[in-house]
Amino acid sequence: MTDQSEHARTDQSVAEARSRRLVYDLGEGTAEMKPLLGGKGAGVAEMIRIGVPVPDGFTVTTEACVATMESGGTWPDGLWEEILAHLDALEQRTGRRLGAAERPLLVSVRSGAVMSMPGMMDTILNLGISDESVVGLAEESGNPRFAWDCYRRFLQMYGEVVEGVPGHAFEDEISALKARRGVELDNELTVEDLQELVDTFRTVALRHTGQGLPTDPREQLRRSVQAVFSSWDTPRANVYRRAHDIPDDLGTAVNVMQMVFGNRGDTSATGVCFTRNPATGAKELYGEFLVDAQGEDVVAGIRTPRALAEMEEVLPDAYRELLDTMARLEQHYGDMQDIEFTVDDGKLYLLQTRTGKRTAAAALKVARDLVAEGVIDRSTALRRIEPAQLDQLLHPGLDPEHGEKPLTRGLNASPGAGVGTVVFDADTAAERGDAGESVVLVRWETTPDDIHGVIAAQGVLTTHGGMTSHAAVVARGMGKPCVAGAGELQIDVEARRVTVGDTVLSEGDTITIDGTTGDVYAGALTLVPPRITEDFTAVLAWADDVRRLGVRANADTGPDAAKARELGAEGIGLCRTEHMFMDAERLPVVQSMILAETTEERAAALERLLPMQQGDFEEILTAMSGLPVTIRLIDPPLHEFLPDLVEQSVHVQRLEDAGTTGPELDDARELLAHVKRLSEMNPMLGTRGVRLALLYPEIARMQVRAIARAARAVRERGQDPHVEIMVPLVGFDEELRRMREVVEETWAEEVPGDDVPHSVGTMIELPRAALVADAIAAHADFFSFGTNDLTQTTVGISRDDAEGSFLNAYVEAGILPGNPFASIDVDGVGELVRTGVRKGRDTVPDLKTGVCGEHGGDPASIALFDEIGLDYVSCSPYRVPIARLAAAQVSLGTS
Repeated sequence: MTDQSEHARTDQSVAEARSRRLVYDLGEGTAEMKPLLGGKGAGVAEMIRIGVPVPDGFTVTTEACVATMESGGTWPDGLWEEILAHLDALEQRTGRRLGAAERPLLVSVRSGAVMSMPGMMDTILNLGISDESVVGLAEESGNPRFAWDCYRRFLQMYGEVVEGVPGHAFEDEISALKARRGVELDNELTVEDLQELVDTFRTVALRHTGQGLPTDPREQLRRSVQAVFSSWDTPRANVYRRAHDIPDDLGTAVNVMQMVFGNRGDTSATGVCFTRNPATGAKELYGEFLVDAQGEDVVAGIRTPRALAEMEEVLPDAYRELLDTMARLEQHYGDMQDIEFTVDDGKLYLLQTRTGKRTAAAALKVARDLVAEGVIDRSTALRRIEPAQLDQLLHPGLDPEHGEKPLTRGLNASPGAGVGTVVFDADTAAERGDAGESVVLVRWETTPDDIHGVIAAQGVLTTHGGMTSHAAVVARGMGKPCVAGAGELQIDVEARRVTVGDTVLSEGDTITIDGTTGDVYAGALTLVPPRITEDFTAVLAWADDVRRLGVRANADTGPDAAKARELGAEGIGLCRTEHMFMDAERLPVVQSMILAETTEERAAALERLLPMQQGDFEEILTAMSGLPVTIRLIDPPLHEFLPDLVEQSVHVQRLEDAGTTGPELDDARELLAHVKRLSEMNPMLGTRGVRLALLYPEIARMQVRAIARAARAVRERGQDPHVEIMVPLVGFDEELRRMREVVEETWAEEVPGDDVPHSVGTMIELPRAALVADAIAAHADFFSFGTNDLTQTTVGISRDDAEGSFLNAYVEAGILPGNPFASIDVDGVGELVRTGVRKGRDTVPDLKTGVCGEHGGDPASIALFDEIGLDYVSCSPYRVPIARLAAAQVSLGTS
């Protein structure tokens, strides 16, 4: 897109924003307005509509944010005036005024993305507090400590979020003051201490900004709204969106709400609760609260929260009302809810409700239970489960019989087990994790800025925070194990070590965390395979009942095939025969076949390989008895089975330098000559696949004989083999015609009378093959689209090179919408698949078509394959459940 057209689109977007309302009172919204009001604004509006107590306020729309971003930070005309008009109306409804000395109005300014992004964007609380209003608030409440606590909180949060003062600058001052007073917790500071902090914080802000903080509450409000807009584009928010496939152009709403105070004293509290356990899905009380605190204290892990059940003892009326409201909201939304609440001097207010993030195990249990309870139907339940999340259930946990004593124990905040080396900051976790090292991120508590480290880590361990802390919520959403609130840990970040009793662990030492129990162990414990639950089996059976698209697996061994069948695969869509050649015992035989000087020598080597391949095929066909197995003939170039050219050259040079003579040097030189002869400048487009088989048909004949003999042996044992032989890299119909002759002649020799049926097809992995599919189909029983190679040959990108160089930069810069090797390039590669299917079926109307690249396990790609009309997708065994659910969701539609 040209700069001129980009500017035109931006001008149009801004103009459209100017022509519509950009601010709504909370009472004007509904749940259906979520794209405009964001999740938080729409949720609060819906609670007002059904009579749940919430604070008053208004919402600045997502469209205002988008228009602001597209115009480089300039607000749409009239936005500020619209905000002020709604502020005036809020003041009239509450009988309070922002920043007034008497009956002051204090507000919160909070983000509200359309799709939940917990903790990723900014919040400012207690806006409207000032030198004048703090006195009025103290007199009105009769609680000076509460008023000054609000003031120091505002200065700290506003200074950090809006004016860019480093957060540690404030925290260092609080820690120093608590040390001087000999107290541990913030709420142990006196009124005089808080007044001193207010003065100190002003000085800190002045030192870092050069001009201090603005004192006009309306100017503070304007800057705070802009800060929330800007937080949509912070690095942590961008990382989170990439990890969860959230579009960058949605923007965030901004919610301005009257403050209610959980820090007013012993009759006040704040907390977070879920209507069901987000880790297990159990219908049980789950949540935490803090007396005399504000909401950020709970999620930030500043104080260790109390279990929600204890609230009945200290605030019984609010507790009972909360339980009733939780039940109402879950029934209303028909799903597990994540709720933020505040009790202000005994009165309950709800600040937010949203669909609760949960583990995959919890998602399946909640879905199944809600169906059993008659709250939703199966179709609704299937639509709600995120297919990619199922991957969580297929990761290993700890062997329950390991017998090791835990080093310490925290809260079991997110289930699963993780083993890795200790790292103490997110940057290190990301660097080492991205390099392939298994790491566990150990922190006092994670913050939203740590998101990139959490993504790269095997798990998270924190010394503070609870079940609803940032670390717990984010880890659960990503399927990462998390142990939170392990208070015995003493972290020394500067020394890069953590101490537990007499044990000292330094960065780089290995630990194991069990997020299911909360236990932490020194060293690496053995992990065991996951167990498939009844919920998993039941929900995926629902998916199988509604999906049209078949799901197979890519598997090269008997155990892999058995695992694939266990996970619901309906056959093998790709068995790579060359992987069998790489076994240490077989590789020398393969090399002797490659290095053979005569046809007789090559035949002898192939005869040795034949029973090895036959045994492999028997295992796979046995595991998949009654289901189709697509076996691809050898695909890679022969030099891949020989030593690397550089390594062999170095080896020969070292022998020569050492003065070696005789057979050892002669053999090394001969091998080097063969490697040079077989090496190619561009082996991916060289002598491989069908080209190799046509040049050396004896290799293909050996493989077909092994397949035929295996199928016959399996049939004789009373089982039911279904064989599909696939010829790779076909680009010309004559290639497939000749190869089919080789296959059929060989099969007839091994299986007279066709006692074991078979079919012959090809892998479509070259653009030309898709474009001339009508001609190729004349010789094929099936097509299988190899979208990994088809992507490389279509878009001209080498996967091995690009993913380590420019590809990620392209995606981050918006040049590409995503990694084309992860989700199919719809307009390019997808169109070739569509063309190949259409042309192939023009020749053979009932031509079976599938896809065997890893796109077969990608939900977004599956939607396209279903639309095109493929018969099946094939993916790695552990992605089979993902494909089953994704295919069901496509059949159900998005309604």
